[in-house]
Amino acid sequence: MSGWYRNGTSVDSIPIDDRAVQYGDGLFETIAIRAGKPRLFDLHLERLERGCVVLGIEMPDASKLENDLASAIEQSQETPAHSVAKIVVSSGVSQRGYGRKKPSPASVVIGVFPSRPVAAESYREGVNTILCTTRLAVYSATAGLKSLNRIEQVLGRSECLTGDAFEGLMLDAEERLICGTMSNVFIAVDKTIVTPSLDRCGVEGVMRSFAIQSLAAEGIEVSVRDVALDEFRDCEEVFLTNSQFGALPIRQCDGKTLVPGRLTREVTAILARNGITECAL
Repeated sequence: MSGWYRNGTSVDSIPIDDRAVQYGDGLFETIAIRAGKPRLFDLHLERLERGCVVLGIEMPDASKLENDLASAIEQSQETPAHSVAKIVVSSGVSQRGYGRKKPSPASVVIGVFPSRPVAAESYREGVNTILCTTRLAVYSATAGLKSLNRIEQVLGRSECLTGDAFEGLMLDAEERLICGTMSNVFIAVDKTIVTPSLDRCGVEGVMRSFAIQSLAAEGIEVSVRDVALDEFRDCEEVFLTNSQFGALPIRQCDGKTLVPGRLTREVTAILARNGITECAL
């Protein structure tokens, strides 16, 4: 079996003239599967719908998408206790050339794959990161969305592999901290939690949204604003969020050493109480 499914049936290929292949014309969601269920599925659907509006793709029926995902999980040979699903939505096959009519019918494939838990030590002590030299272009029409165009993240992630880092932090072309190659970033400044604005570029992760909502329910406000590189270098604590691992503290970034502090511990505890079990220390 390929691990990929369309309409509940296993598939091992897509048409070469699908616009996902030709132009990266589409979106995707990477969903944590825990105990056989998709985690934060509603937030993934919300982001996918926003993306479909921006790209001019018909939003797949939510009930069918949920049923197809459940079927893919059931058919998959991966453990349902801890795996990852990927939903790819493209504008499908059309005439050659950039332009297409909008809205275009959606073409959907779903994959289910193994997922390796992050070591407990990383949640306690933090992970090593680097500052990527690759910069994110600003004022993107798809800012905040998870489009299939991920070449900047591909380049940044490759820097992590050569630098033996868990994650690479990315700046925009105007030297502002934006996000990680696969995560969002939160910093602690003067006992306040701050996360970079994603109005110009970057991806608005579902765990970022869930963390902001969960903290707000506990009376903790997160400031969403621009973060200059110098402010990041002077901050007290830094942690990352991602749909797969929840929240992880950073212990080192390009020679800067950090210690997971009170705010980071408070955030991970709140996420653990709200079902992000990886964060339970």
